[in-house]
Amino acid sequence: MEAQMGMQTKTCCVTGHRNISDQQLPLVKQQLQEAVQQAIADGYTRFLSGFANGADLIFAAVVADAKAQNPELLLEAAIPYEGRLNSKHADFYPLLQTCDRVYVACEQYVPSCFMKRNRYMVEASQRIIAVYDGRKSGGTFHTIRYAHKLEREIQFIRI
Repeated sequence: MEAQMGMQTKTCCVTGHRNISDQQLPLVKQQLQEAVQQAIADGYTRFLSGFANGADLIFAAVVADAKAQNPELLLEAAIPYEGRLNSKHADFYPLLQTCDRVYVACEQYVPSCFMKRNRYMVEASQRIIAVYDGRKSGGTFHTIRYAHKLEREIQFIRI
């Protein structure tokens, strides 16, 4: 699999908020499905998710569904610290089982582990899909700023 992740591999990741209202959920799912299908049409084959609740797990589920039709697609979980593998979210483990690779940023929780995970995903990706409500603080905001700094393509899903 590592050979597949060479220079020819186009990688897309997601950043987004954990709390998505029940009213917004159907539209966010639909827009993530469209964004992933567009990425596949544009030649992206590797998809990274931070596996947090909300946008990350929705994105992972969309990619896992796409993988069922496109076995060449790769799904990678980027986990901030080992303890995060003890998630209580019902979708976490079934989705983790569909992953081709799991990256763990830090062995133990440290305040910077989420930032390290997010930087890993942005550095590895050419396209970032951002499920974003416009707030000027938090992990999604800082991840978008880092993606801008590295001149990555950013597709926004506004919530």
